[in-house]
Amino acid sequence: MTASSPDTQFLLHGGLLRVATYNIHKGVLGLGPARRLEIHNLGLAVEQLDADIVCLQEVRRLNRREQDYFERWPAVPQAEYLAPLGYESVYRTNAYTRHGEHGNALLTRWPVLGHQHEDISDHRFEQRGLLHVEVLFQGRPVHVIVVHLGLIPGSRVRQAAQLQRFIEREVPSGAPLIVAGDFNDWGSRLQRLLRGYGLHEYDEVRAPTYPARLPLAQLDHVYVRGLTPVGLQVPQGRIWWRMSDHLPLIAEFHW
Repeated sequence: MTASSPDTQFLLHGGLLRVATYNIHKGVLGLGPARRLEIHNLGLAVEQLDADIVCLQEVRRLNRREQDYFERWPAVPQAEYLAPLGYESVYRTNAYTRHGEHGNALLTRWPVLGHQHEDISDHRFEQRGLLHVEVLFQGRPVHVIVVHLGLIPGSRVRQAAQLQRFIEREVPSGAPLIVAGDFNDWGSRLQRLLRGYGLHEYDEVRAPTYPARLPLAQLDHVYVRGLTPVGLQVPQGRIWWRMSDHLPLIAEFHW
């Protein structure tokens, strides 16, 4: 696909800001000898999302064991590999493991003004973090926070509270804000909590994203402040559930 200029893309999207979030399962699907390297297919998939901003979770910076196992392991970190032509990638590590490290990433066709990371781990068995990136969209700064919350309900509540403290400290009160990622919440508790923090999402349609083969729950969300949600979609089909255990979520917003 030929990359278009930001101004052209703005016209193509009718003035909408298009945001996608996707847990890519570290670019590998399956277990043991049956596991498959999907990072090359994910690269094509991310391009097809045609989003202004793509928020990614479970992105590997490196993994020495998998690099030795798969012949076609990319020579560059996954965030850099997945960025379509003309996009900038930002990656920060959440978890350090025996064979490497992985974390959150953001891909954007708009200029990056700055970025930072904060550890939001709630206990020693889960390493979690948030990635904060400031993007210049149509001459205005937009703050984007990529999250991957914990598996334990109490941890998620405490991490949501830490997220709110981070926003109060680091994001100007009048600035447009997007918080996207894998919230690991099977109910609506976090949705109510985040609404109390002034973060909203497009909730007129049901958009389950997990498990990818037979999606039952929406674990992935895009919340905003200072933007108007206008639509939500989840790509479907075998081509998508073969690449990750999550489906991507695409949201569109007006200023």
